[in-house]
Amino acid sequence: MADETVHDNAGGEVTMRLWRGDPSGGEFADYVMPSVEGEVVLDVIHRVQATEAPDLACRWNCKAGKCGSCSAEINGRPSLMCMTRMDTLPPGETVTVAPMRSFPILRDLVTDVSYNYEVAKRIPPFSPRDKTADEREAGGYRMQQIDVERSQEFRKCIECFLCQDVCHVIRDHEENKTAYAGPRFFARSAELEMHPLDTNDRRELLQQEQGLGKCNITKCCTEVCPEHIKITDNAIIPLKERVVDASYDPVAWLGRKIRKRRKLTPAEAAASSPAAGPPAVQPPLAVEGIPQPVSADDAPR
Repeated sequence: MADETVHDNAGGEVTMRLWRGDPSGGEFADYVMPSVEGEVVLDVIHRVQATEAPDLACRWNCKAGKCGSCSAEINGRPSLMCMTRMDTLPPGETVTVAPMRSFPILRDLVTDVSYNYEVAKRIPPFSPRDKTADEREAGGYRMQQIDVERSQEFRKCIECFLCQDVCHVIRDHEENKTAYAGPRFFARSAELEMHPLDTNDRRELLQQEQGLGKCNITKCCTEVCPEHIKITDNAIIPLKERVVDASYDPVAWLGRKIRKRRKLTPAEAAASSPAAGPPAVQPPLAVEGIPQPVSADDAPR
């Protein structure tokens, strides 16, 4: 990024403060490693695994910022370890790496993100309209490019779930996890709702069962997105506007009356989703909060 300050730490040492633990609890452990120019945080984690802590659990796959596997909290900020360069972090300071706080710990830096997959199952899928006569003759649908581009942005999502992790509605209120889809899935719904061919109606479902109204537009999800998707401005706010229009816009109400159309109820919309049943519930594997790391000055003597 253009506003990052680059520091040359080559030739020195770096202290990595890593969370070590499992569902029953744990603590931070310090590992002092030689600094190597050009490394990212994941490189240093791999060196810790290869030398001092071969049993350290860390999830990763592509190391190119495209799989979303290596999500963690680096110095308190939800980030991808493979995309966080060591020379952009404060030189000479301990680098703290913790698992995502919004999800249950499995082991060390690995969390159980299955909550997100349960939510995904309950998003009503793409439901295209019938082809017109000329489209059938041409062998495909016809769309304006500007309409395609509206939802194309959301397809860049790599499902790292950093936006889900940083969202305070999920992070600070465990009880919301049974009735709140979260920013990643608001973006998914926006992608479908804005598609020029989609005929499904998810507006009432979003408001009544997926907690769209709980989002208060802090933009924290947009700030941590590694793909720079404008989740708040381009997905959540337009969805809120659509929900309001569906419920309170007299012109929209009159249009539905004239066309003899009506909104789908939440139950009708949910009936088309890949998984029916109750709202997704967080798996019962949780450490009630990860303790903050203790500095050397604060440690008991």
